[in-house]
Amino acid sequence: MSRTGALLVVGDVVTDVVARHRAPLAPATDTAAAIRTLPGGAGANAACWAARSGHGDVRMLGRVGAESAGWHERALTAAGVRPLLVTDPDAPTGTVIALVDAAAERTFLTDGGAVLRLCPADWSAGLLDGVAALHLSGYLFFAPSSRAAALLALRDARAAGVPVSVDPASAGFLARLGPERFLRAVAGVSLLLPNADEARLLTGAPDAETAAGELSRRVPLVVVTLGAAGALVAEAGAVTARVPAPPVAPELRVDSTGAGDAFTGAFLAARLAGADPARAAGAGCAAGAEAVTRVGGRPPSV
Repeated sequence: MSRTGALLVVGDVVTDVVARHRAPLAPATDTAAAIRTLPGGAGANAACWAARSGHGDVRMLGRVGAESAGWHERALTAAGVRPLLVTDPDAPTGTVIALVDAAAERTFLTDGGAVLRLCPADWSAGLLDGVAALHLSGYLFFAPSSRAAALLALRDARAAGVPVSVDPASAGFLARLGPERFLRAVAGVSLLLPNADEARLLTGAPDAETAAGELSRRVPLVVVTLGAAGALVAEAGAVTARVPAPPVAPELRVDSTGAGDAFTGAFLAARLAGADPARAAGAGCAAGAEAVTRVGGRPPSV
């Protein structure tokens, strides 16, 4: 696929509080940690990595609180992304506390805040002008208001002939919503980008490879990320490529927050530049490998 035009990402812009602790969490007392407050959000992170990967026109639609709207706009602009942020007058920006252990594995505590208050009134079909691809963050599908906005964007994109991709975002939230309900909501998308846990949950399959094949009977192109093991590409009911990830020395791994978002952004940028799915997955794996060597979910600003 080679398409001229913008990548429009619709999804979450959040404030990340990243707490890296080397010792196990000590209940009912203190645990030493290195703590940083950073801009984040799966949708916004993916947009920033797409811009970092060379796509020249990346746009980000999301909803944020007034208390940090300016900060998030500046951070997106510095990353090469055009912010299209809606300021919520009543709710603060969503916040995620990321607890990152000594193995760089993360656990999230999530307060959706303004993110899940994105609504159909925030969307306009005119936002698709000049857009070559639309990417929807899966977090939007987990609350009624943002789900309605995502479904409207999906409908308008399909009517305009713009391909749509979705990252399911969270196995925990998927389980709460229900796999079949999620799959019905995203019917008509061109590309699904789950991780292995999400793919297994969506299908009930025992392993990621079987899950990838099953999902590709419902979505034309499925790419399942496997972390350090790389990614699987599946089409028409079968896995068509197994893509390794570049090795990262354990001492260089500091934070896995945003590694999947990095994969998504780089994959989408590569596809828009004309790469086939396997080559695009290779670009995604390289970005994910870089992401785990950085604290937070964003690449360095351009």
